[in-house]
Amino acid sequence: MTETAGKPLEGGQNDALRGFFFALSAYGLWGFLPLYMKLVAHIPAVEVVAHRIVWSVPVAAIILFLLGRTGDVKRAIRSPRTLAMAALTAAIITCNWGLYVWAIATDRAVETALGYYINPLVSIAMAAIFLGEKLNLYQIAAVALAAIAVLVLTLDAGGLPWVSLSIALSFASYGFLRKTLPIGPSQGFFLEVLILCVPALAYLFWLNWTGQNHFQWSQPADMALLIGCGPVTAIPLILFAFGAKLLRYSTIGIMQYIAPTMIFLIAVFVFNEPFGGVKAVAFALIWTALAVYTWSMFRDAQRAKNSRP
Repeated sequence: MTETAGKPLEGGQNDALRGFFFALSAYGLWGFLPLYMKLVAHIPAVEVVAHRIVWSVPVAAIILFLLGRTGDVKRAIRSPRTLAMAALTAAIITCNWGLYVWAIATDRAVETALGYYINPLVSIAMAAIFLGEKLNLYQIAAVALAAIAVLVLTLDAGGLPWVSLSIALSFASYGFLRKTLPIGPSQGFFLEVLILCVPALAYLFWLNWTGQNHFQWSQPADMALLIGCGPVTAIPLILFAFGAKLLRYSTIGIMQYIAPTMIFLIAVFVFNEPFGGVKAVAFALIWTALAVYTWSMFRDAQRAKNSRP
């Protein structure tokens, strides 16, 4: 698999389709993540995040080895600029993880989903402002429908909760900066969790020293769940990184409606959070927006294919 460091991969429509399915897989896995996080809701969010970091390291290392990209990490470690950028993206994604875990544990899944609904709008705004990406009429219509849906959900909630806004801004910022990080997707994620592993391990050792840790032989279920935090964290994030490298940033932005829709459904039908007519209208608008944008993407792809000699 080919990786690039600072710009979308070349290769035309094949790359676009690969990127689409990478991103689709990532958002699908993220959509089911609340079910897993609910299982560790009795454990403090900071401890869960620390284990997400620590157990992501071996997963990311294995993927890196299989891809044969270990040399890239060695070069990145010798670059102060790359280390500084990776430390920044690592700090941002840690804040996002912490907010997410805490929100699910405190029965605020709807606010979490609302944040991820807002997130693509922030992503698209960043793409237009910083990357100069242009949207066609179909894409503009899709974004407009999504904006209306977000507005409906916000008004229905009685105002924009700080949890939603923080989640949206943190993940949109991570996605934007991660796309410009001068290192490949798998290498970048490994570098991030490697940097974060030092404070995470220090915190876990402190918990163990003070007897506050949940990672104990007497609690095998908790141990297994905390170890599992590594794969459920690393795999979708690496898939997302590959998708972000292969797709336009605005495409990544609109696809991010998939995960919050799944989170909303889980919140309503599994976590028994209320769901009224207003939310049903918003869902219809959002899925219409996603359908319009996806249709536009495949329409353009087909035209490009037909125009080839």
